[in-house]
Amino acid sequence: MPTPHSQDVTQLLRAWSKGDRAAFDQLIPLVTAELRRLAKHYMSNERRGHPLQTTALIHEGYLRLVGANQVRLNTRPDFFAAASHVMRQVLVDLARERHSRKRGGGAKQVSLDEAMIVSPERDEGLLDLDDALRALTEIDPRKSQVVELRFFGGLSAQETAEALHVSVETVHRDWRLAKSWLLRRLRGEKSNDA
Repeated sequence: MPTPHSQDVTQLLRAWSKGDRAAFDQLIPLVTAELRRLAKHYMSNERRGHPLQTTALIHEGYLRLVGANQVRLNTRPDFFAAASHVMRQVLVDLARERHSRKRGGGAKQVSLDEAMIVSPERDEGLLDLDDALRALTEIDPRKSQVVELRFFGGLSAQETAEALHVSVETVHRDWRLAKSWLLRRLRGEKSNDA
């Protein structure tokens, strides 16, 4: 499938940002392949047996994007940054919901074999990473955005630079520093300096 022309995507995004819902409906077919790539990237980091499938993640993300008030997306990178963020939040919300039920609330009985396959370890890792990213956002929002776009969204350094309106060198530097800070944070080391 050919890549949609950035100018077409940008024009539709601007129309949608001005309240034209029909523009969003025209936009979706142009960006579906890229949304599927983002969703597959997210799902590749999830455990086997995850209750959400790639298509369901795309649909849930679509519903949240459409339902968002005052969305201002002017360029293709802006759109994919927002889509990436929404998909991450869908997975985090689902992990938090499952984590809150782990002590038996609403849980069904499963065999030991099933429990071995459907382990909550990745959910807890995702929640820990989300908490660390929230802490990083308080210290340095741009570094947190770089991680979200590069790691969760699968965007290249160039695409991330375009979405954040910074240089590629800045993205590389922020990526390197954010990874180091997150690793320390996930190991339990506290730091207020990103």
